[in-house]
Amino acid sequence: MKSRLFIPLTALFLLFVMGAYFITNPSYEKSLRAKYYYETGDYKEAYTLAKEAFSLDLYNRMAATVMTQSQTSLKYVSYIDDAKKYMKIIDEIARKESISDADKAKMKMMCEIMISAYIKLAPSVVTDKELVEQAAQYYSKFEKLLEKINRS
Repeated sequence: MKSRLFIPLTALFLLFVMGAYFITNPSYEKSLRAKYYYETGDYKEAYTLAKEAFSLDLYNRMAATVMTQSQTSLKYVSYIDDAKKYMKIIDEIARKESISDADKAKMKMMCEIMISAYIKLAPSVVTDKELVEQAAQYYSKFEKLLEKINRS
């Protein structure tokens, strides 16, 4: 009977010791906070904390993973921000009564920049699906707009 009880207590004790180490170790504490910020969509804070955690312990795989995932998500956020900015400029040009050749060249260049930037993005399994979807929608808009510009 003692041997059956001994194994679960030993396992429970080991889990307690591992948990205490995990929570009290500054690197793992920061990586847990980074994971929280990543899950809530604050990718800059997640990246900063994960980078700090990783610099404290190069073997902290959680920190390395969160750092990499945050960096990927930040690229998507940056792409979406740029897309919004360029779409606003393109909309302003499109409102003009006549569009000059210089304006067409400007719109074409913006479309080409955003299309090539999208191709460089590489989502992972855990990248926020909403970010990936939103970036794909902008990419599609820029492709269609480029087709129209090339036809005219």
